[in-house]
Amino acid sequence: MKPLHVNPLKLSQPMGATLAFLGIKNCMPLMHGAQGCASFTKVLFTRHFNDPIAIQTTAVNDITAVIDGGEYSISEAITNITQKVTPDLVGLFTTGLTETKGDDIKGASLLLKDKQKIVYVHTPDFEGGLESGWSLSVQNIITQLIKPSSQCIKMKVLLIPNVNLSPIEVEKLKENLELFGFDVYAVPDLSDSLDGHLGIKQGSLSSGGISVETIEKLGDAGLIMTVGRSVEKCGTLFLAKNHQSTHLHFDSLSGLKAVDTFYSKILTYTGIKTPHASILRWRKRLQDVLLDTHFILGKSNILIADEPDSVYALTTVLMEAGAKINAIIAQRSEIQEAFTCQVQIGDFEDIEALLPNYDAIISNYHAQRLAHKFHKALLIRGFPNYEQVGIGLRHNILYEGSCNLLCEITNLLTHYFEVNH
Repeated sequence: MKPLHVNPLKLSQPMGATLAFLGIKNCMPLMHGAQGCASFTKVLFTRHFNDPIAIQTTAVNDITAVIDGGEYSISEAITNITQKVTPDLVGLFTTGLTETKGDDIKGASLLLKDKQKIVYVHTPDFEGGLESGWSLSVQNIITQLIKPSSQCIKMKVLLIPNVNLSPIEVEKLKENLELFGFDVYAVPDLSDSLDGHLGIKQGSLSSGGISVETIEKLGDAGLIMTVGRSVEKCGTLFLAKNHQSTHLHFDSLSGLKAVDTFYSKILTYTGIKTPHASILRWRKRLQDVLLDTHFILGKSNILIADEPDSVYALTTVLMEAGAKINAIIAQRSEIQEAFTCQVQIGDFEDIEALLPNYDAIISNYHAQRLAHKFHKALLIRGFPNYEQVGIGLRHNILYEGSCNLLCEITNLLTHYFEVNH
């Protein structure tokens, strides 16, 4: 691992926190930092999703950074916000500047609790990344909002996706769980917030997601389901609210083996003998797709570079079809131990050095320049993606989504080999 990032692959923790709070209905993400930090995040996600992004900032400047302990800037920001709109929740999170100052955001939140409901979270951008910013926010939503319960409703599910799951993937996962009779609640829920639907007007608050009232009543959920190693701790934290609940964790829901494991655990939990007919049909389709795609993927060398949970999911499904993979992850993660291929923490400088030896790269929009430079196939995944539309509708999980992914990359590589060989 290098001592510094020359051309960074990773995004910051405050960006992950922003997305997490956008999955809560009528929430206002409030970034405690300089105005430029919030502006950059707003522009990146607006271009990525092709939709307006609601976010506010405490606009810390060189004067307030010196004389203010954080309380004044936060109080002023919330006063200004509530004069125009009435958020059900303010998601308050820090940046590198305010963390370095040591601002007491917990104290500031407690002073304002009678005026505005707030969830606060420490997300310095000098450590972690997109996944950890999302995870830390979800952890604090659980600890600060969900009320403990002595009841346990077996078929009530709290679903905690990692930040890499697209809005439609969250929706598909909820729909599949409902086939088993579950009552599913995702936290956060981007499936009706940033899914690309045409709203009535541009809102100043998050346009959809799970309501604060619903989150507060999730303490009686009988099943906690976490998807992605970055959010596994969220499930563990929930068990402190209700020790009777069951926690099922999945590192990935892409590929035949991972999805088989997912449904096997669901069947065991529910006592149902056989899954819905549509699920069995999609499994057979995936088996056929694995046969159809392994002729191309089996001779392909692919470089994958993204957030750790995303890279792991992509790696497992492509290796099932025979592809040879080298993985570069944006930051250190516990998922590193689970990889069965070569993996390293790196940046675009590392990617540029390795790419000439590969047929294709799977990474975010910033890999486009390198793919063109070395004449390699490019599949855009992760944040940001400024090149394509319908990002929120991309589905690469479960049997159906795994079929989509394998066919997409195989068709891309088929064209690449025809042009270059």
